[in-house]
Amino acid sequence: MFADFLKRLTQPEPDPLDDGDARLALTALLVRIARADGDFAPAERRQIEAVITTRYILDKEGAARLIADATKLETEAPDTVRFTRAIKDAVPYEDRLGVIESLWSVVLADGVREQEEDALLRLVSNLLGVNDKDSALARQRVAASL
Repeated sequence: MFADFLKRLTQPEPDPLDDGDARLALTALLVRIARADGDFAPAERRQIEAVITTRYILDKEGAARLIADATKLETEAPDTVRFTRAIKDAVPYEDRLGVIESLWSVVLADGVREQEEDALLRLVSNLLGVNDKDSALARQRVAASL
């Protein structure tokens, strides 16, 4: 189902993502970070729903469909390095900062910062071209809002 999308996303020089593809790719990245510790906790799922509902102005049904599709995509997507680099090439820097905040909100949603989630988020930040300082500031903004 996602083979063509993944092929386009992982080309050497991918075209910018259209709105629907960007939603799917970024939601899949949120799912990947939630699954990093081996436990896709209900609080993390609710946080992903909250992020995409707000970001994309979706109703509950639309959010559920997007999460279901993103979960399937996440299992079929290539390794995090290739997947995230492809997103970096297709998404402007300012939007990537928002993605980092969204990722931190998922990591912090269950009240526990697992080592696996921290490590994956550091890797993803780096691969998205977001420096450690900006990622730390994003984490602090998210933590302050919880």
